[in-house]
Amino acid sequence: MKNYIPKGGEFIIRSADAKDIFIPEEWNEEQIMMAETVIDFMVQEIHPILDDLDAMKDPNLMPDALEKAGQMGFSGISIPEEYGGLDLDFNTGLLFGEAVAPGFCFATTIGAQTSIGSLPIVFYGTEAQQQKYLPGIADASLKASYCLTEPSAGSDANSGKTKAVLSKDGKYYILNGQKMWITNGGFADIFIVFAKIEEDKNLSAFIVEKDFGGIELGAEEKKLGIKGSSTVQVFFNDCPVPVENLLSERGDGFKMALNILNTGRIKLAAGAIGGSKVSLDQGIKYAIKREQFGKSIGTFGAIQYKLAEMATRIFASESAIYRVGKAIDNKCDQLVESGTAKQEAKMLGVREYAIECAIMKVHGSEVLDYCVDETLQIFGGMGYSVETGVERGYRDARITRIYEGTNEINRMLSVGELFRKAFKTKELDIVSPVKKLPFYLFKQIFAGNGSGAFGKETKSVYNLKQVFLMLAAAAGKKFHLKLIDEQEIILNLSDILAESFVAQSVWLRIEKLKKAGNSDPKELEIKEKMAQVYLYQAVQRVNAVAKEAIDSFAEGGQRRMLLWSLKKLTRPYQVNPKELRRDIANYMMAQGGFPFTQFKVDVESVLATV
Repeated sequence: MKNYIPKGGEFIIRSADAKDIFIPEEWNEEQIMMAETVIDFMVQEIHPILDDLDAMKDPNLMPDALEKAGQMGFSGISIPEEYGGLDLDFNTGLLFGEAVAPGFCFATTIGAQTSIGSLPIVFYGTEAQQQKYLPGIADASLKASYCLTEPSAGSDANSGKTKAVLSKDGKYYILNGQKMWITNGGFADIFIVFAKIEEDKNLSAFIVEKDFGGIELGAEEKKLGIKGSSTVQVFFNDCPVPVENLLSERGDGFKMALNILNTGRIKLAAGAIGGSKVSLDQGIKYAIKREQFGKSIGTFGAIQYKLAEMATRIFASESAIYRVGKAIDNKCDQLVESGTAKQEAKMLGVREYAIECAIMKVHGSEVLDYCVDETLQIFGGMGYSVETGVERGYRDARITRIYEGTNEINRMLSVGELFRKAFKTKELDIVSPVKKLPFYLFKQIFAGNGSGAFGKETKSVYNLKQVFLMLAAAAGKKFHLKLIDEQEIILNLSDILAESFVAQSVWLRIEKLKKAGNSDPKELEIKEKMAQVYLYQAVQRVNAVAKEAIDSFAEGGQRRMLLWSLKKLTRPYQVNPKELRRDIANYMMAQGGFPFTQFKVDVESVLATV
């Protein structure tokens, strides 16, 4: 029997079966070998030059490093084999993103090359365009960049002012405009440029070669983090672009940009988890060897809290990230079997899970920021010093909550896309579950904690989803179409939506591991304890943001009823968080690092070469 392939966003209205999801423990030997090869490349080729990269002493250093990665095949992970790429499945591509994360600023550079710089051609290019450009991008002899953002057009990308006008002879589009925050722009050979043709309402997209002329580059931006990554403004002054370099159809650029950003969001989440694991490993190793008051600081409860909390958030986030990645692959395979061309199927597969991609971009980036902050705190004054290498991770992490769409935009996008699928395209039926809510709430007066091996956990996760449905319905009834303008409430709803998805994912992972019966008993015990800590906090977080939402729009009897219902739906998930965290932290310290991954980053090597 084939695994069930859910619709994007369907998790909020449908229970999932553990057998239908992918968990990181299922990586095969080839995938693990790939990840380890990437990490070895980071340690051997990138870590020794990180200081020079960040100082930008030599403008050729980063493009040369990218070419070395291209020779290893790393620049073509998403490019079809016939054009010199590896054509990895989507989930393995996410694993690549996790493995390359310890490359710090280099991870941003190769991320742009393998994602936003090449995927528009992979997904939308004609055969002639693919033959001309993809082999060079795959081996990094052609460096690629993506030009969307403008000074007055950031999140509102379709308001860009860059214009393309057809020449009198009809052979060229004459491009004029300004783009900013262009990753790889300082050394790029190829620019994917979004512009409006004449007075069009929507953007179009073009493949623009630097050699076309009419291109001027601004100075390298001086940034808080990812300093070694090239970031410049790009000015187009009567740049002639051959008409055959129009990507897809006229006016398709905005749709294209959104689809490519969906891909970038979930890839960013995977990279964030890779960075989080490195940061946690640094914290664990330092906590073991650092002594105060005659003993290791790793024995102190305050430090154990930090280590266990980082591990718990990482474990939960990666459970959800790779669940999404495999769902995208499954959807792609389903589409190919039905006759859809492979590259179009990949694009449609990512589009299907736009809600989950947005959720995980936010979740993964905020896990990373939490981890780098807490690791620096564990190091204390030494963490503030450049010599430990901890501050680099702290600085570099901050951008992840901004690019690929700010976390605020992605929060609103996740809820907006769910509502679109529910009420505009009718792909999801959330009305029927909402109608059943009063009866379900009445039953909660007499209900127990659930039955079965994970009865209590399954019920708690289910109830989190009911909180979302209850508040979405109540807020929607009050504000109707104006709900989209109530951004504070939308942000509250998005956090509930995210906690529902991640909490469900982590418990499905535990259930699948237990049913498989081949895990190390002690390791499985600690994983279950991390899942317990995560759910314990998820229930509390949902209760808090839901109460804030209720207080923001409900009054009188409706407010009292919603608060009563919330109390029933967020009954405490009773565990002892202190003892659970101590067990998690002690286990990791006994292992000498974060042990719940199938491949390792040698943190000592990282620190030795920084």
